[in-house]
Amino acid sequence: MEQKRRYPIGIQTFSRIIREGYIYVDKTDLVWEMAHYATYVFLSRPRRFGKSLLTTTLHSYFSGERELFEGLKIMALEQEWRQYPVLHFDLSGAKHMPTELVQKELERLIRPYEEVYGRNLEEKTPGMRLSGIIDRAYRLTGQQVVVIIDEYDAPLLDVLHEDERLKEMREVMQEFYQRLKMMESKIRFCFITGITKFSQLSIFSTINNLMNVTMDAKFGAICGITEEELVTTLKEDIGLLAEEYEMTWDEMHEKLKLRYDGYRFTKKKEEIYNPFSLMKAFHQRDVSNYWFESGTPTFLIRQMQHFHTDIMSLDRIEVPASGFDQPTEAMKDALPLLYQSGYLTIKGYERDTETYTLSIPNQEVRIGYVSGLLPIYSGLKDYEVQVGFAAKFWRALKRGDIDQAMREMQAYLAGVPYVEGFKQKLKDAATAEGFYEYTMYLIFSMLNVYVRTQVKCAGGRVDMVVWMPDAIYVFELKVGDTAQAALKQIDSRGYSLPYQADGRRVVKVGVSMNAETRTVVDWIVKE
Repeated sequence: MEQKRRYPIGIQTFSRIIREGYIYVDKTDLVWEMAHYATYVFLSRPRRFGKSLLTTTLHSYFSGERELFEGLKIMALEQEWRQYPVLHFDLSGAKHMPTELVQKELERLIRPYEEVYGRNLEEKTPGMRLSGIIDRAYRLTGQQVVVIIDEYDAPLLDVLHEDERLKEMREVMQEFYQRLKMMESKIRFCFITGITKFSQLSIFSTINNLMNVTMDAKFGAICGITEEELVTTLKEDIGLLAEEYEMTWDEMHEKLKLRYDGYRFTKKKEEIYNPFSLMKAFHQRDVSNYWFESGTPTFLIRQMQHFHTDIMSLDRIEVPASGFDQPTEAMKDALPLLYQSGYLTIKGYERDTETYTLSIPNQEVRIGYVSGLLPIYSGLKDYEVQVGFAAKFWRALKRGDIDQAMREMQAYLAGVPYVEGFKQKLKDAATAEGFYEYTMYLIFSMLNVYVRTQVKCAGGRVDMVVWMPDAIYVFELKVGDTAQAALKQIDSRGYSLPYQADGRRVVKVGVSMNAETRTVVDWIVKE
């Protein structure tokens, strides 16, 4: 089938998207608002969320390229279309580099602007050369300078907990960034973006007026796709994908919502779709997991291991803003990094207590992070789960045959290795029950089944709740006791009551396990 709609897969340059007729979701009103909001602006967003497209849109705007914006929202806002000299630096090339090479990379990025605005050989360091360019650009054009820095944190992520290397890297980056504050009178706008948040004291040491708009409701939707944008600008694309799947438009809309929606970056109740995954799904005509094509970032896995992160706790965490919106290098656990990198997002905000609820955004993230973490936390490979056992288990669960599903689970878990890394994770609850909660959580998640463990309710904590399209399963696991006792606890403590109004069948499952062999002994199923 001929592809009539052009999707900007791998294209992050605004001017190219417009000139070559790729689909563009109009964010230019927010771009204008940001350009007039403050002189120094900082925004963090997860990877593949449109940060680079935002930087190139700002570049085109400040370069006065009015013709690119014809028909877009900004035309009702901008009157002057003044042309400023723009210095645009992308630090993504400085990943995984030692300090001396990062310094050379900064020099490489600076050199093209020196060819335009000249070079003073007395300017030795990257920061000195940057300030020299700003000064000469200001004098030569008579206009203040715009500085845009994309992926500012790329050189720092690999050295977060290597004190000596972090100190060296910080000094190099500090020397570069501090010149921005020194040249304030000659700067019209400075925009810095990346994944993580480093404190102003350590990285942007002198930019004490840097405005962090990461959680500002005004700019909550400046990256990503809103529900309104999906059903208007991309309405036709949902229809094309629905045809491919032989679904109705509404069914495909719901499928996309479950897979790619659910991000939220402010107190405002406005959820955002992952733009990369949406465009890739439309382009490929296939709803799949695209955000993790390059795998779970190694820096994130290292941080989760460093802090011994309990992955089962990530489904619902209630914390104040200080628990996750904090400088990356000041972390006491992996929560800030999990939030900033998009593995967790805001799901609720309670104004009275000023408390946020964080959770995994959507199915795509859940499947992806479990796939990346499965070998580390359980010794299992994702393909070992998906091939053989998974097909049998899924078919049984899909047809509502929980007895057969449990038999498949019993047989499979008997061969699950109890690896040392897994023992470390269970050191605070090294029981058969803890082992099963972890293993079943990982497996259910890997199968794209929504599962939560240790779910709070009025009667206590439910060991595990599993949501399927037509049923909700409430599990209670008992070690050294009977399945009947487990089922009795579900009933006596009202574990299933919160789900009775859902409309789906509510199925109670009491499970008995052997403490020494960590195997399922028996189970009882009751609706």
